[in-house]
Amino acid sequence: MQTGDIVELEISGVAHGGVFIARHGDPGLVVFVPDTLPGERVVARIVQVKKSFARAEALEVLEASPHRVPHIWRQASIDVAPELRPGGADFGHIALAHQRELKARVLTEAFDKFAGGSVPTTVEPVADDEQGTRWRTRVGLHVDSSGRVGPYAARTHDVIEVADHPLATEQIERTALALGREKPGRVDLVEPADGSVRILRRPDARGRGPRPEPEVVTEIAAGREFRVDAGGFWQVHRQAATALDAAVREALAGIEADADAHHLDLYGGVGLFAAALADRGGRVTTVESSTRATLHARENLADLNVTAITARVERFVDALPADPSLAQGVTLLDPPRAGAGEQVVTRIAELGPRAVVYVACDPVALARDVGIFRRLGYDLDRVRGIDLFPGSHHVEAIAVLRR
Repeated sequence: MQTGDIVELEISGVAHGGVFIARHGDPGLVVFVPDTLPGERVVARIVQVKKSFARAEALEVLEASPHRVPHIWRQASIDVAPELRPGGADFGHIALAHQRELKARVLTEAFDKFAGGSVPTTVEPVADDEQGTRWRTRVGLHVDSSGRVGPYAARTHDVIEVADHPLATEQIERTALALGREKPGRVDLVEPADGSVRILRRPDARGRGPRPEPEVVTEIAAGREFRVDAGGFWQVHRQAATALDAAVREALAGIEADADAHHLDLYGGVGLFAAALADRGGRVTTVESSTRATLHARENLADLNVTAITARVERFVDALPADPSLAQGVTLLDPPRAGAGEQVVTRIAELGPRAVVYVACDPVALARDVGIFRRLGYDLDRVRGIDLFPGSHHVEAIAVLRR
């Protein structure tokens, strides 16, 4: 097999990252192919060959899965040349219910491979999300050297212009399509709770002098207002923060409460989950590396028994002395895509909280960290997935681990 070869492939499975699995030749080199589905036979072009696997781009479907539907993003359809297909909707050709089955399969297989065995796993939709479109309240676009604005073509850094943005809210789509030529760099579009789209320009070449103070916007989750920088982190799906707040509160309701407990909210952002922890009693410390986010957390949670600290989580937990109140409490983790990692997980297990609530945006990172927790005396009985990213391979998952 060589780069450029045109081959027929039988798609047999799904892999983490929005690609699907085929085997070619004898003994059967693994080939990763996007834009396909298990059970399909496709024509594909080999684009990369490694010692143990290859990558290909799908060109034509010879035998389609019954779960294939017209792509939600017309320009990302398999009928379009691969170099012109925008990234960001890699499950857009799959019926919504089957997308969730595939995401549950990815979670299950990640636990089998990295966590020492899987547990019952489901992926459920967000309420009122029946179409799987118009959910993105934040969109990042790129600007090339000629000033063209658009997403990257899938798995490249090539900017392509598009005629629509079906995952974005209608307001963001209108704003994006109205942009003219921009300075090379990035343009972020943000629609907070007030419904007014902010345009955040981030040119590669920035002028000298102090940067202007970031605009602060207000978001709402479960009836509580949260102030956050317009360019700061907030969940992308219009219902995500409320859905996650409800899921975390449901998880906490099944954990014994203690009025003297000390709860930790690690990677806490502007305080979304710290509010849920505080409502169960005891005291809460929320830890976040972003100074701006910590300032907002203090303001957002001023009416609650919460202390907001700016620190890197690994340094904070390393310096935290063991305390019986921590062992009576809950530690909540919402790490970035890479996960918490062995250092943080090991230290949390040493501190011995009654339970750990882990909110994850990456199945493999979650499984690796759960595997460490399991070796250190914690376990879980299920993983609950929430489909906060319909049309894409991404999935949010919540795991509750107990001593």
